[in-house]
Amino acid sequence: MRPPRSFVSLETFGRVRLSQYFFMRDFLYSEIANFHTRRNIPDNPDLAIAAGGALCRELLDPLVETFGPIHVRSSFRSADLNHFGATGVRPQKCARNPANFAGHIWDHRDHKGRMGATACIVVPWFADQYDRGRDWRDLAWWVHDHLPYHEMFFFPRLAACNLTWREEPARAISGYMPHRITLLKPGTDPAEPLRDRAARYADFPPFRGIAYPSLPESNPT
Repeated sequence: MRPPRSFVSLETFGRVRLSQYFFMRDFLYSEIANFHTRRNIPDNPDLAIAAGGALCRELLDPLVETFGPIHVRSSFRSADLNHFGATGVRPQKCARNPANFAGHIWDHRDHKGRMGATACIVVPWFADQYDRGRDWRDLAWWVHDHLPYHEMFFFPRLAACNLTWREEPARAISGYMPHRITLLKPGTDPAEPLRDRAARYADFPPFRGIAYPSLPESNPT
């Protein structure tokens, strides 16, 4: 697919289905792009679709089927927009481009050649509990024990999380909660045993337990 060069082709790109519950358009909004009137369009749409599709199928769809709708706060950024967010915006809101390749910049592979994609998400079901004092690590360990993530990075507002899928995942957890913390370093085992982690989220809904309507076998006549 060629990069969109008109609003009509951008509409077509936005209609690309990434997974059962998500379309490309769900990930294109950016406050930085909106406020500063800058474009947020991939240089390599096919790679963006492939990486974003894996993110949705492997991580976001299971979240939806477990907790209901999730809120996408920030996701795809073009290399040009991310560079602007890292150098031309105050306060600085984006990491430099090489650090975001195969992260927020879906259409560029990282320095190891891995494909990947990031979405900053909020799980409303959990955010309401977090607002009442629940430990953010309950959700972090649930994701670790159920989903093939590459990296999670948590933020104190709403327990929002930069959730990354990537080829050859490192499986690392960190964040600002409210100060910088590393919960799990890449390639290491959790300090908490599985039994203790499972006790944290024992009251969570069943994994992929929501029964959304299925398609009828044939269209009614």
